[in-house]
Amino acid sequence: MQNNNKSYRIVIIEPSMIISTGLRKLIEMRNEFEVVAVIADCFHCLERINHLNPDIIIINPSAVELKKRQHLEELFDGVKDTAFVALVYQYIDADILKQYHTTLDIADDGEKISQKLLHSIDALSAPADLIDKNELSEREKEILISLAKGKINKEIADLHHISVHTVITHRKNIIRKTGIK
Repeated sequence: MQNNNKSYRIVIIEPSMIISTGLRKLIEMRNEFEVVAVIADCFHCLERINHLNPDIIIINPSAVELKKRQHLEELFDGVKDTAFVALVYQYIDADILKQYHTTLDIADDGEKISQKLLHSIDALSAPADLIDKNELSEREKEILISLAKGKINKEIADLHHISVHTVITHRKNIIRKTGIK
């Protein structure tokens, strides 16, 4: 795990003030982390997050609208080189948690939280084949079908109501996961 005395910038997205305040205190006890914002919901957070340039976003998956939980990458379209960490204190479907670099459990202590956050940063720089060889997500399968039909990025973006950048990201993930170019 890297620890080069850098202060990693963290955004917490958590609707409970009690939980976000406690988490913030535990995180800020460590010199390697700086909580730059605490946001109560995801509704208008993207614009604000882009300006904050976080290294880590800790998010309660329950704070994400139900139909968008499966598409974290699309929800944070444009956020680059950021580790996503799920804050879990109730049941969250395992498929949803696969999108995150790691999870924080409500019972984790300060040391465990610090280790998990540093691990999530390390996961960003790990070679792609070491991160995961997961199956394609449902959205990636949809994109692959469109590609097989000969559609170009702009057509795929329009068809699936996503940005061209998101289509390109899905294409990269498809290539990485399948090894097919």
